[in-house]
Amino acid sequence: MAEQHGTGQEAEGAERGVTGTRGEGSAELGEGVAEAWAELVDTARRTVADGLVVGTSGNVSVRVGDTVLVTPSGVPYDRLTPADVTGVDLTGRQVLGALVPTSELPLHLGVYRTTDARAVVHTHAVHATAVSTLVDELPAIHYMTAALGGPVRVARYATYGTPELAENTLRALDGRTGCLMRNHGTLTHGAGLAQAYDRTAQLEWMCRVWLTASSVPGMTPTLLSREQLAEAGERLRGYGQRE
Repeated sequence: MAEQHGTGQEAEGAERGVTGTRGEGSAELGEGVAEAWAELVDTARRTVADGLVVGTSGNVSVRVGDTVLVTPSGVPYDRLTPADVTGVDLTGRQVLGALVPTSELPLHLGVYRTTDARAVVHTHAVHATAVSTLVDELPAIHYMTAALGGPVRVARYATYGTPELAENTLRALDGRTGCLMRNHGTLTHGAGLAQAYDRTAQLEWMCRVWLTASSVPGMTPTLLSREQLAEAGERLRGYGQRE
């Protein structure tokens, strides 16, 4: 859902190692916060460039200690600057910035409270949103399903920005690192913004593959079994370069 722009009240002060208050530049922020904010803004802009969101829809967050940096509500990502850093604590109390945090804040905070996630990406990706209107679970069309923890569930619909939506999404995420949101979009999380974003991109790609294969008249896509997904999951754990 595209969000509305607004302004917040003054911050009560810094806590848990995060210094700096609303409206201050990145030079005044605590260690690691300025860097994390810059990466968050880059990631948010990438969601637009890659066609995963339109305008100010979708949102991105990253956790730094006990502070969650989030995209602000209704502000085009290409206008965000280091001075626009927006952050809350794990209770949702704003501790950084003068801009109102995303309306999906309950969704992001719910993920951080219940998982070991350090970053969350929420989009309105076209193919994934289309699939969310058709099925209760994305069919296992590709082995990258295993990279998200198993078959990707579709969270029940609820109005955006509500605790109900957060609850529905957390249920769909149980044992998973990504899910679809009925008539809404996607949500993925990871150990960092790069991983969370990659999972979002993979999820959108799998949805596109399934829709494409399903659209061939008279043909039904072959799907992977749970055993095949389990085997792929084992191999994926060792994928990539070892340090």
